[in-house]
Amino acid sequence: QVQLVESGGGLVQSGGSLRLSCAASGSIFSGYAMGWYRQAPGSERELVAAIISSGRTNYADSVKGRFTISRDNSKNTVYLQMNSLKPEDTAVYYCTAQIGLSTTPFHWGQGTQVTVSS
Repeated sequence: QVQLVESGGGLVQSGGSLRLSCAASGSIFSGYAMGWYRQAPGSERELVAAIISSGRTNYADSVKGRFTISRDNSKNTVYLQMNSLKPEDTAVYYCTAQIGLSTTPFHWGQGTQVTVSS
């Protein structure tokens, strides 16, 4: 069964840091891109960052220089290190599996809440 399980969300003050993790079943991790999307209340889901097996990455302009996506292929895990967090980063963050860096995901995790207080 395909599974993406996120962890690491929570409440943090503005300027703080959080690291999200996503453990994936092997069948959907190797050979595919992995990504993080987010959805704030009243907004559409948006791509935050994505990474392919080789390590090449793609970031939303709003998080460049603050967020870092990485993957550990030996652990089937993808991470999102979030630094210098802002209140506008508050959202539910979803781990995704997709074909490429900017393609529509074909599988989504259940989401983890990130709340940044001002």
